[in-house]
Amino acid sequence: MKKPDLREAREAAVALAYRTGEAAPQVVAKGRGLIAEAIIAEARVHGVYVHESPELVSLLMQVDLDQHIPPQLYRAVAELLAWLYKMDTGGAATLPRAE
Repeated sequence: MKKPDLREAREAAVALAYRTGEAAPQVVAKGRGLIAEAIIAEARVHGVYVHESPELVSLLMQVDLDQHIPPQLYRAVAELLAWLYKMDTGGAATLPRAE
């Protein structure tokens, strides 16, 4: 089995934004290759947490830009957001396992 290298892991990136009052998080940026690297770099410059989940990124890449995530992804994204909230507030930060 081939061990994935860092470039393969960052082949794609998706940025989500959740605004109070909105039905669900929205895809605000996505891209592959150099665009993915730029999305990740910009997130880090602004102190935005970067979560690496190739499976979730693959699913989110299918969502059109500026669209809300589909209901099928609510649980996965909600668990990630809850985990991030715990990290921000100093709570125990154990990331739930993906199902």
